[in-house]
Amino acid sequence: MTSSTDADDFSESLGCLIADAMVDLAARLAGVAGLTCAERGVVADATRASLTEALHGRLGRVLLLELHAAVEDGLLVAADSAGRWHEFIERSSSPAFWEELTTHYPTLMDRVNRLVEQRCASALAFATHFATDREALDVFRGSPLGELVALAIGAGDSHRGGRTVALVTCARGRIVYKPRSVGIDAALSRFIEPLTAQGASLRVPPVVERDGYGWAAFVEHRYAADDGELSRFYRGLGEWLAVMRLLGGSDLHAENLIAHGAHPFVIDCETLFTPHPPVTPSGMGLAHDRAVGMVEGSVLSMGFLPGRGAALAWRGVDSSGMGALPGQQPSVEVPAIVDAGTDRARLGTVMVEPGGAANHPSRAPALAAHWPKVVEGFDQVTAWLRSEDAAGKLADRLRAFAGCEVRAVVRSTEVYAELARMLWHPVSLHARDEATHRAAALLRRMGLNRAISPDRDDVIAAEIADLLDGDIPLFSTIVSEGRLSGPRGTSWLDPRDLAEDALRRWREADLALERQAIRASLASAYADGDRDEAHVSLRPVRLALHDLDRRRRLLAAGVMKDIVRRAIRGDDGSVAWIASVLGPNGRSVQPIAQDVYGGIAGIALLAHGYTRERDAERADDVAEIDAIAAAAVDTMRWAEAQLWERRTHVARPRPVPPGGYIGLGSQIASWLLLEAWGATAAGEGVERAQRLAGLIAESVAADDTRDLLTGSSGAIAPLLTLHERTKDARHLTQAVTVGDALIEAARRQDGRAWWPHERWPDGLGGFAHGSTGIGWALAKLAQASGQDRFLAMSRAALAFDASLFDPVTGWRDLRGGDPAAAWCHGAVGIGLALADLDPALDNADRRAQFRVASTLAWQNGIGGGHGLCHGDMGAWELLDIAVRTGFAPAGCDSDTLKATIIGSIESHGARCGRQSEDLSPGLIAGLGGVAWQLLRMHPESALPSVLLPSFANQTSTRSAHSDNVPSPPPMTVAASTSLG
Repeated sequence: MTSSTDADDFSESLGCLIADAMVDLAARLAGVAGLTCAERGVVADATRASLTEALHGRLGRVLLLELHAAVEDGLLVAADSAGRWHEFIERSSSPAFWEELTTHYPTLMDRVNRLVEQRCASALAFATHFATDREALDVFRGSPLGELVALAIGAGDSHRGGRTVALVTCARGRIVYKPRSVGIDAALSRFIEPLTAQGASLRVPPVVERDGYGWAAFVEHRYAADDGELSRFYRGLGEWLAVMRLLGGSDLHAENLIAHGAHPFVIDCETLFTPHPPVTPSGMGLAHDRAVGMVEGSVLSMGFLPGRGAALAWRGVDSSGMGALPGQQPSVEVPAIVDAGTDRARLGTVMVEPGGAANHPSRAPALAAHWPKVVEGFDQVTAWLRSEDAAGKLADRLRAFAGCEVRAVVRSTEVYAELARMLWHPVSLHARDEATHRAAALLRRMGLNRAISPDRDDVIAAEIADLLDGDIPLFSTIVSEGRLSGPRGTSWLDPRDLAEDALRRWREADLALERQAIRASLASAYADGDRDEAHVSLRPVRLALHDLDRRRRLLAAGVMKDIVRRAIRGDDGSVAWIASVLGPNGRSVQPIAQDVYGGIAGIALLAHGYTRERDAERADDVAEIDAIAAAAVDTMRWAEAQLWERRTHVARPRPVPPGGYIGLGSQIASWLLLEAWGATAAGEGVERAQRLAGLIAESVAADDTRDLLTGSSGAIAPLLTLHERTKDARHLTQAVTVGDALIEAARRQDGRAWWPHERWPDGLGGFAHGSTGIGWALAKLAQASGQDRFLAMSRAALAFDASLFDPVTGWRDLRGGDPAAAWCHGAVGIGLALADLDPALDNADRRAQFRVASTLAWQNGIGGGHGLCHGDMGAWELLDIAVRTGFAPAGCDSDTLKATIIGSIESHGARCGRQSEDLSPGLIAGLGGVAWQLLRMHPESALPSVLLPSFANQTSTRSAHSDNVPSPPPMTVAASTSLG
């Protein structure tokens, strides 16, 4: 609940709830020796402000409900709306009003009183500690801090009876009060001393330790003064990665890192030596579980590397210590009082961009430019740690942490926050038992799915009791003990020496893989995942035109060997990979998903496609490729079984996206093609595709992107293929329903149509993400259904991209930057759509656009990387058509095109143009697409183009554009509905 001023929120109404407690606190503060009268006032004022904010967030909905009840009952008689608001505020500011509410909310006052009492006790403890330790705190400045002049209580979540971090401002400096042991901070500072003595940049604030609490120096945020400090800062981030990888650090989000010139300060060190119990079986196969375990124990589990959130309130938000870049965060919905100050006030939401943190060393942090320094810092400190371990010193260094208390985050704060909102909802205040049962069921289900999260009834009950009192549950342990002490005297997990566990996991880690993961995670910091390394052309200096087919086969086999080598195998026949995964919320490094773009479905198609080409003697054999192909299909079955299993016990499961590359459309098309290839039992692919098609309606209803990649338009072609395969009219009807939803969602002006999104209210052009792709899908639907409205909307969508077209530079990218020559956003994807919709290119405007697209693909689309989505292999797809139809740019013929790409891969290795995708085996954006197109380069290849979502309905698209063969006429629906 947010509000702007006391005049238009409920602060005044809440005053009577804390009045008696504030009087009692003042009396108790008067008995604390060593505080001046003014300092007592500072503590009291800060406590009052903290209590008011805490109660406002929990009771605002109750007050809004009672406001409307008072209006309906005629209890407010002022002449205008604002007057009735003030009348209600006066009415709700008396104790009698609140006592009367206990009839309907029987537990309300008990809970409010506990929250108030606990936070007042916590404030009194702070005051006592400050007065007692005043002189010892002078060590932070080397001189007296002076009188307490300001206090901010609630700098973090409250735990264990209202205890919370406080920011303390004295006359001559600021410090931080922590109501927990700071022994771990001191031990960490000592651990990194040898590194800082050698010039490392990482830092920890100095602390003063006391029994059960402590004080820390306040670190002022300061931008780097010059490029030298910037470089050292980013190297320091990598240094922290290496140290935290050994020490099992977690919860290292943006607010726990402060940039101070050349030094990244970690200001909250309590979540070291995080326990890693065995992964809970997911039901998605042992390979997937093994991959999850590898991620959970790696650099990716710290919260330090960029990554996009999946929780409801934080979907797509990057809150990481290194990330949280300004301008790269999605807007999120936060609760707010709408029409505050009137009797129409109600609870609503407003869209806000997550606030900036102090974790960046410059106003416009160039994270991508400095990422090599991060990797350098990781490598240097990892090498030092290895040398210490080889010398037998590292275990001794870790034993220094044995007696330290650490905290374990067993559930995310977002989960607790959502449950707290539910438990303080008016319905829950009225029927507490029903609400707590509901909360317990949610926590128990989480515990069954995540090994570190409790699933025992006594622990869950204690967690809920803390939430009812207004606290966030906290679990802690001593490093040498390992058994977690939970809320209300409960415990969780088995005893273990966490330092020994951390050292063992570090020694067993695949640090080369983790280094790749660090490189790949950079893409997650950017909303479009689109920050490449500095461009260096990969075009070969000299062309070698000899033995092209032999070299093509060698390269394809080499890529496949690498994909097979990286596979994580399960004893149950499943397979998995860890990669940078593009999902609806953005990029994150994790076990790959179940889609065509970068997931298991795409690899299943690739592996089976490879075996088909090998059996036709157009590709060399690769050891284990048949096993990988079978395992990939089995893994698709595991994942799909889990999809249906989750739907049996989740009341409102999150819909799977409908997209043609990420989502239901991609899975439908994959099953249909795999069955056509004989990779499944007869009828299995169709049966699975039909069952998935049953989820399309709910998926489309939840969709807000509409694009081919993840959105509604991507479902059309797979549904049409399913209709053609089964002759079941239901699937054509489903596709028509999707098309109508697209028409309804479109914005139109001057004959153009586009589809707005929260981030792109004026729409986007291009194939995978924009209007050309949606127009292509609608044209296919018009052809299949014979319904003119889809053709009309298709024309309007293509007209939108045509309005962005410049005959010299190509299509303007509405995201900003130079026009792209790529499948996803630019010339390659648009050119492929034009060629598919009008193979003869009879339309003069489209013919001119195709020529420009081909020229841009040759000039700008080659040499940046080798992937399908935005690299050489996507450009090859378009240029291959251009060569065979006579529209190729000057200097581009079939052998030159092949030799350019083959020579580039031979010189540089297969690269996908982005750090994130070099780790990926994926078909569209990863290494898999390189192998796929190398296979398709053979003139007799029967593999379809996967750059059109209708791939399941193809054998090979190359036949439509064969050399010296007249092209077919333009696609028409009827004489009156040609594309024109």
